[in-house]
Amino acid sequence: MSSLNIGARALNANLAALQVIGNNIANVNTPGYSRQNVLQQTSGYQQMGNGFFGKGMEIATVERSHSAYLTREAQMAGSVAAADALRYSRLQALESAFPLGTGGLGAALNDTLNAWADVSSSPSNLTARVVVIAKGEEFASRLRNTASQLDALSKSTQQQVKGSVDVVNGLAQDLAKVNQKIIETAGDSHTPNDLYDQRDQLLGELSKHIQTSSVANKDGSVSVFVAGSQPLVLGQSANQLAVTPDPTDNSRIALAFVQGGVSTPLPDATLGGGELSGLMNFLNKDLAAVQNQLGRMALASATTVNNQHTLGIDMQGNPGQNFFIPPAAAIGKANPANTGDAVVSSNVSDPAALMASDYELRFTGTDVTVVRLSDGDSTTMPIASAPFVKDGLTFNIDSGTAAAGDRILVRPFEAAARNLQVAIGSPDRLAAASPVMVTPGVTNAGGLSVETLYAVSNSANLTDPVSLTFQADGTFVATGLGPGNPPPDNVGPPATYNFKPGEPIVLNGWSLTLRGSPSPGDQFNIDPAPAGSTAQNAGNASAVLALRDRPTFEGVALADGYVSLFSDVGTRVQGAKFATEFSAQIATTAETARSNVSGVNLDEEAARLLQYQQAYQASAKFLQIAQSTFDSLLATVGR
Repeated sequence: MSSLNIGARALNANLAALQVIGNNIANVNTPGYSRQNVLQQTSGYQQMGNGFFGKGMEIATVERSHSAYLTREAQMAGSVAAADALRYSRLQALESAFPLGTGGLGAALNDTLNAWADVSSSPSNLTARVVVIAKGEEFASRLRNTASQLDALSKSTQQQVKGSVDVVNGLAQDLAKVNQKIIETAGDSHTPNDLYDQRDQLLGELSKHIQTSSVANKDGSVSVFVAGSQPLVLGQSANQLAVTPDPTDNSRIALAFVQGGVSTPLPDATLGGGELSGLMNFLNKDLAAVQNQLGRMALASATTVNNQHTLGIDMQGNPGQNFFIPPAAAIGKANPANTGDAVVSSNVSDPAALMASDYELRFTGTDVTVVRLSDGDSTTMPIASAPFVKDGLTFNIDSGTAAAGDRILVRPFEAAARNLQVAIGSPDRLAAASPVMVTPGVTNAGGLSVETLYAVSNSANLTDPVSLTFQADGTFVATGLGPGNPPPDNVGPPATYNFKPGEPIVLNGWSLTLRGSPSPGDQFNIDPAPAGSTAQNAGNASAVLALRDRPTFEGVALADGYVSLFSDVGTRVQGAKFATEFSAQIATTAETARSNVSGVNLDEEAARLLQYQQAYQASAKFLQIAQSTFDSLLATVGR
């Protein structure tokens, strides 16, 4: 009977091996399937008078080819790759909102400034004035349209975040159910391979949305943690993620972890990898930074043009008004934990010093620290010194009192581009004329010519009569100056200023540029512009035209402001592209390593199929011989 038992066991074991191989071949393209193998073991032995005889073999178990380390590495690499890929995709959509060429913001800004050239050449030409207004409206319109595109991109990304959170919650529920099934089989001595594969597949899918860490439990289940230590899945129970409004700004969103009805905020930095990390980084870093760049461009351009335009005189002889409707002051957003009731706002004091960033005011009792959030740069000032000035912005406490520990967020550039409008509607209200005029002396030798004269600041002495008289050494004497002017370069007597052809002479709030070589006794008189001269006076138009070269964006000229904005967008896109390609390559390598261990190789399975087929046939032949021998033995004994 032992021979028959050995043959029967071998036949059944080899048949089971063939079934496992067939299952492997059938699942060669099944995602997450791990190759299974039959583990065989000896059936023991029996002692007989002439020695120990083996009792054949039997199946120990069916195991899956699996490396926990390689599987975890593939999940981590895939999580990072998913974050990079989704961020890159969003940045590509962002880049499309900033075209180059005639359809771009740069062309619109330059067209707005260049249109003043025709007014400067012919200040009484109403058509040229209409073109200036039209170009200004086109620039404002493009800013508004671009801001609208960024708002739409923000909303669509927020919807993606909500969708990804729903998927995470669903996967967490499915994982808890698989854990339950695994726990139910915990008393068995064999491993539920298909359940383990299903669990790993769910963990892999989960990692694509949010980076996870897992801990194996004694009952075979796993606990999954996100954002460092938040338990998304604990054995058979699953918690949830939630999308909540930003507590400081309801127009933005934040992520939270919900357990037992208690919501815990999840900082973006704790997410690690996964699509949620890519989306939140895009929303709160890339998109926010570009919106600030766009807002700064709008705010600096509008303020710079307005400041110069209001220094001019229109065709009706009235002081110039704002060319653009001044953007409203940015109102600070109080932290929900504040105990004080201070209301803070900000406005522009120096458009050339603006930095594209949000700011936070942190009150400490007697002092306030103004923090530039883009890089953490901070300035501490006494509260009593309000208003507070930083980076070309003035922060005002409009009402109330701040308590120690209060924090107020200020976003100066958030709505600047979204709401920009041209304020001038009639061409005769364009302030192209200068409030001052220059008259060369009648006895001048003619070696000097006037290039431009216009107001540069609203000085109280702007229209005071001033006379410039050149000396034999090429310097000049200025008479009639008010207070606040730079002291003479040379003590004298007489006290004189140095002169360089083409370099502006800035005194009493006006700027005069002369070209050529002065002669001793040459004189230039600066006086208030006569009331009837405004139609032919183009001094302020020249001043607005000169704004093109004024350093405005961290040293970049106003006319090139779009270049710095587009460069920032381009740099982010290129950086994201490189990160995506790099992380995708690492993820592919990690997945290949995992597949080499766990995946089904058809060539290998074919070889094993032949091996076990032959073993099955040999077992069947042995069983046949044993049966024949036993039958012969019975026939002989029965006679």
